[in-house]
Amino acid sequence: MRRTAALLAALILVAFAGTAPAAEVIRIGHTVSLTGGASMWGQSEARALDMLAGKINEAGGVLGKRIEFVRYDNRNDAVESVNVARRLVTDGVVAVIGPAQSGNSIATAPVLEKAGIPMVVTTATNPYVTIDQKTGKVRPFAFRPCFIDPFQGTVAARFAITDLGAGKGAILYDVGSDYGQWLAKYFEEAFTAKGGTIVAKEAFRTEELDYRAQLGKIKELAPDVIFIPTSQKEAAMAAKQARDIGIKATLLGTDNWGSPDLIDLGGSAIDGGYFVNLTDLADPDIQDFVAEYRAAFGEDPVLPNPVMAQDALIMIVEAMKAAGSTEGAKVAEAMANLKDIKVTSGVLTINPEDHDPLDKPAVIQQVDVAGRTFKFVKKYVSVD
Repeated sequence: MRRTAALLAALILVAFAGTAPAAEVIRIGHTVSLTGGASMWGQSEARALDMLAGKINEAGGVLGKRIEFVRYDNRNDAVESVNVARRLVTDGVVAVIGPAQSGNSIATAPVLEKAGIPMVVTTATNPYVTIDQKTGKVRPFAFRPCFIDPFQGTVAARFAITDLGAGKGAILYDVGSDYGQWLAKYFEEAFTAKGGTIVAKEAFRTEELDYRAQLGKIKELAPDVIFIPTSQKEAAMAAKQARDIGIKATLLGTDNWGSPDLIDLGGSAIDGGYFVNLTDLADPDIQDFVAEYRAAFGEDPVLPNPVMAQDALIMIVEAMKAAGSTEGAKVAEAMANLKDIKVTSGVLTINPEDHDPLDKPAVIQQVDVAGRTFKFVKKYVSVD
């Protein structure tokens, strides 16, 4: 308990504080979940950022100045994420990394946009993070290094049909989650477009953990695959309840599954399930990062957040260099035109039309409970 408390305190503190006068630092905000159900990703994300910022500072910093993080715990809550964003504006940061979750990012974007501060989310995959849903126009100060949900949903659907041989699919999703609602929609559209049939689409409300009623309806329709675009906790509970009532369908999820908690909570019920993710520990592009993280912290990074967070920091650094400035509008303009920059996950180019990366790959992983790992299955660069 003392070690955990000390770790959280260290991560919440302003990174590298007191190392240089204010005029000699570049203050970058970090809004991240350090407590609660998403904290294992958030803590790994914070560690990876501190590790990379240390290297950048040792090499001379950016524009002759050191990077300094101003980090707050948003508790994976939309209201608190807005509060954190306002606090970061008051603190005078020149850019913000995070949030990681789509709903939190959508809530945060207008605050930072009004202040003229570039925001680079980490793993927020909903299209409306960077596109204003009301106007359909790109948000001038919102960017991301990760793929978006239409691609993720299409990858999941294609894998279900072509690799798993699924003809009938079902969906179990959180009706109170932007992430879950939109991924359910994109999967359904892609699955039916590829010749499959969605026989059931059942919803539950956020924080509910008993899905037997919904799963009972799904069981009667005998789907080949059940798509569950939820966090690891809900996915694990759904898997146990599905197996308890005799459902044999293959379980398929999304990048929110990629936590050791999925195995701890789901046990044998989740074994063999598949999910889409942004990267994999076996990905050749991130082997230097994985080795460095292991050496620094004695354990594997909890993917994909730490990789995407480092990508986000590199985007900000490269945009500042290109702009020759830390002024928000100039940095945002430069970021919208980043091309072929080397990031932790590989090479990245930003599409100026939507501020999303071009050709960001996705991987399929399979849950291996006995090995307590996620096995790499295949990689998608594009889908037809």
